[in-house]
Amino acid sequence: MQSETEEITIQKMSADDVDDVIRIEESAYGEHHWSKTSFLNEIGNELAHYYSIVASDGKLAGYAGCWHILEEAHITTIAIAPEYRRKNYGQALLKRIIDDCYKEKIKYITLEVRVSNTPAINLYSKYGFSSFGTRKGYYQDNNEDALIMWTKNIFFDEFKENYEQKIKELEERIKIK
Repeated sequence: MQSETEEITIQKMSADDVDDVIRIEESAYGEHHWSKTSFLNEIGNELAHYYSIVASDGKLAGYAGCWHILEEAHITTIAIAPEYRRKNYGQALLKRIIDDCYKEKIKYITLEVRVSNTPAINLYSKYGFSSFGTRKGYYQDNNEDALIMWTKNIFFDEFKENYEQKIKELEERIKIK
């Protein structure tokens, strides 16, 4: 018997979301996390695009953000509350970012991720990101290196075909409003 598809909502992050975002931020990143002021500043930044994901139970379950600069987007953060991990929410947020890049005619997406964050690296790799080196000692809390990841041009068939297949699989597991 197949289970019912869970329905989630992705919305623009608002100031009302920030207290819940900070709780998730603390659980994801410990004491070296962004401040409430940082998120409020990002929401007001015209280059920044921040989103909150609301689970079917009505609770804020995660968030993501990126900057759009000319033909490039830079993912600044994606985090999911521990109790909502492994439910495809990170993929849903990444989909929103990539879909926005298509709408804005942004060709390339980049990010940095801790070299030890295997789940995130696997997610990005699955969606067509490749590693193009490291930033030595990038993370100040423990001097960990960051893996630099980029997409190829998202309008190229190679990227689009993989993306469309991954989204088809995602939409079989979760309904995004």
